[in-house]
Amino acid sequence: MDLRKRLVWALGMLLGGLVAMTMLVNLYSLRQDVEAEIRASEQLLAVLLQASRIPAPARDELTALLENAALRHLTIQAAEDASPPAEQLGWLSRWLGISSPENAGQTMKIGEHTLRITSNPASEIDERFDDTVRLCITLLFFSGATLLVAWWSAHRALAPVRELEAGLQRLAGGEVDAALPGFALREFTRVAEAIDTLAGALADSRHAQHQLAQLLITVQEEERQSLARELHDEMGQTLTAIGVTAAFIERNASQLDPVRVAECAADLRRDLRNGNIQLKNMLKQLRPHGLDATELTYVLRELVSSWQQRAATIDFQLSMPAQLPGLSEKVCLIAYRVTQEALTNVVRHSDARNCWINVDINDEGLHLNIRDNGKGLPDSAPPRMGSGLLGMTERLEMIGGRLSITGAAGQGLQVDASLPLEKTEKKETQHDSHHSG
Repeated sequence: MDLRKRLVWALGMLLGGLVAMTMLVNLYSLRQDVEAEIRASEQLLAVLLQASRIPAPARDELTALLENAALRHLTIQAAEDASPPAEQLGWLSRWLGISSPENAGQTMKIGEHTLRITSNPASEIDERFDDTVRLCITLLFFSGATLLVAWWSAHRALAPVRELEAGLQRLAGGEVDAALPGFALREFTRVAEAIDTLAGALADSRHAQHQLAQLLITVQEEERQSLARELHDEMGQTLTAIGVTAAFIERNASQLDPVRVAECAADLRRDLRNGNIQLKNMLKQLRPHGLDATELTYVLRELVSSWQQRAATIDFQLSMPAQLPGLSEKVCLIAYRVTQEALTNVVRHSDARNCWINVDINDEGLHLNIRDNGKGLPDSAPPRMGSGLLGMTERLEMIGGRLSITGAAGQGLQVDASLPLEKTEKKETQHDSHHSG
């Protein structure tokens, strides 16, 4: 049921009940008033009849009869004992400004007595006062019932909100499922469905985060092993050769002729040059030179050329502008790493014969497109779960970029990465100093 319909239905039932109760109270009061009027009329006739039968000397009996008559709206007194009309009014009549003329009323002969009959405003005021009190009691009951039903309706209507809050707290506490009950109202059902969708997305995000953490540890260990292997196999051999040559010179320094010393020096120079090349290659893998400026074009060409030398069976074709605008170090580094990871996947997993790398620049940002004609992705494998692809996604999301991976089995793979244009702080600083100067 709709929340608005439920509230309108509850308030409508309340108002209907209160209106019915008010009508019953008024009908009951009307019945009492009619019965009181009938009794007062009968009492008036009875008093007049009894007064007509009392002899003139029985003044005390007449006075007692008239004082205990309990009439409505009228006051009957013996003419000689009648009090001024103003004395018959109560405090409420005087407070309301109601007054009676001094000559109000009529005298009439009843039997042997002369009676004065005057109107009694106090009686009418008392009746009105009683009606007002009943009306106030009804209104107070009406207001209290309305507040009670409104509180109960709000409490019952907001009960699902407390369930939703508890479900969100369970999600915040690390639980996978919000464990929400079924709701009768459509609004809360839609909110519950949205929370369940959020719970699923949160579970996927936590799973992806866990995979990324494992991948990060794996990649870190692989890089350490690769660095250790290269240091041992390449730098270690070069340093060993330098050590052997230096030891030979040290042992035979007094016996070597200039030609032999020159040969040993040439060997040392060659080994040092090889060591320097090996060190530059390792540094290039760890941190490409030039990414702290605007040389992304150069390092991308160098990266593609390096892969072309190592994977001669794949034809790499790079298409990019001759010069890219000055980008921040973060954007350049992420663009390089994404391209590096994509080419690594092409070499290791694609079995492709061709690979095309396109770099474009537009108003929206830097766009990378790496595609191949290899075996593509299996239909059952989610693209973001592949080795390294999750890391590419996380890198791009760090700067507000996007990654799209498409390709079916046997149709190759295409990686599209969009990076926002983030200008270098250096150029912005120079621009501001130029204007300030």
